[in-house]
Amino acid sequence: MQDALNSSVDPRSGKVRRHHVHESALQKEIKKAAYKAGLNKRVTSHTLRHSFATHLLENRYDIRTVQELLGHADVSTTMIYTHVLNQPGLAITSPIDV
Repeated sequence: MQDALNSSVDPRSGKVRRHHVHESALQKEIKKAAYKAGLNKRVTSHTLRHSFATHLLENRYDIRTVQELLGHADVSTTMIYTHVLNQPGLAITSPIDV
């Protein structure tokens, strides 16, 4: 994905600045990576975002932390990612069960 990343040196400050990557350039790089990985399903940046959220929840990260990382204003938006977990909602392990 290195080709999709752009940076330049600010002539006034001498600092290296990063530039936003156009959505289509990012999607092309994701598509190439999926092809190289031998994935037959369609993969998008949203697929990666969904996987990220799901893995965090599976690893018992707090729903509010996931909400903040995804930039959701309302926790109910984040809760849609809990539907793929084997457990209903975000189960808490009782100290008795440990």
